[in-house]
Amino acid sequence: MHVGIVADTHDNVEAARAATDVFEEEGVEVIVHCGDFVAPPVIDAFEGFELHGVLGNNDGEIAGLEAAFDALGTGSELHGRFADLEFDGLSMAVLHGESLAEVRALADGETYDYVCYGHHHEREHETDGRTTVVNPGAHFPTVPADHRTVAILDTLSESVRFRSVLEE
Repeated sequence: MHVGIVADTHDNVEAARAATDVFEEEGVEVIVHCGDFVAPPVIDAFEGFELHGVLGNNDGEIAGLEAAFDALGTGSELHGRFADLEFDGLSMAVLHGESLAEVRALADGETYDYVCYGHHHEREHETDGRTTVVNPGAHFPTVPADHRTVAILDTLSESVRFRSVLEE
């Protein structure tokens, strides 16, 4: 299975659509969003996918976000501030990650195969012990191009790779 990982779309509908185009090309079945959607209209870009998301520090319109997730159907769920997910036997902690100490504590605990977070707008892929930490990047104009990325987790090979997402 291919799991798409994205974060910090910050109301950038064009970037969210560009990300889902990449995910379609890659055969992604499920998308995990690490927070900072900002407002409900960006959720429509993920139509056709099973979307799992967490709330970030800029997600204030929670009732609207919940309704947008419900409208997606297909098993999509807004999990609140933290998600404990499993895909093909791989465990995943998902949070927005304002506190890097919290991200590192989750990784150091080696309870999860993957810890996925956003907030810091810089992509990261680091394995220490049992746990791989992934920040997929961010999607708004002030983010440098090399961090305007998404991550794709291949659950069969247990590998993560990044793809650039620059909307036209």
